[in-house]
Amino acid sequence: MHHSLKLYSRNRELFLKCYIFLAGWTRIPVIGKLVRAVANLYGKNVSSGYLLTLKEAAQIIDLSQGVALGPCTCRAVFRNCDKPIDTEIMIGLSRNIFLHERPQDYREITRQEAMDVLRQCHRSGLVHTIIKCRKDFYAICNCCSCCCVPLRLNRQYGIGNALARNKDIVGEFKASVYRLSGESR
Repeated sequence: MHHSLKLYSRNRELFLKCYIFLAGWTRIPVIGKLVRAVANLYGKNVSSGYLLTLKEAAQIIDLSQGVALGPCTCRAVFRNCDKPIDTEIMIGLSRNIFLHERPQDYREITRQEAMDVLRQCHRSGLVHTIIKCRKDFYAICNCCSCCCVPLRLNRQYGIGNALARNKDIVGEFKASVYRLSGESR
């Protein structure tokens, strides 16, 4: 995992509030375009989310080296609705910094339990996304449209690289898993 994830995992509530605060600057004349451009570069090169179909999320769960369940930070911070909070599925447990930094927030679950969570989230109308920092995928989040920070950044503030669609996201995830398994040998 990328070293910046350790800092993010310890302070993610603050980061999410900061992202939304700074996104508001996109509406300020003159500097708004610059803020949006910087945020899009950050989304493209550092941290981004990708929309998933239920089928893609299930395929990623099947490919993942362990899964754990914990709170969706967006909903825990913003609480704009009453949808369930324990919907974030951490993937790649052996290298997942969130589990080491915040063990009280997560519990290891089986792939079948993860699939049950995905299906329940889908029935509840939650949006499935996979989150990536640099080259590392670390979570499938199932969030609502009113709290999801990447979705809000994209739709409300025009930061398109915060949340995008990648038709070969499963292939990219698979390549990432193979790359990481090669590094651990």
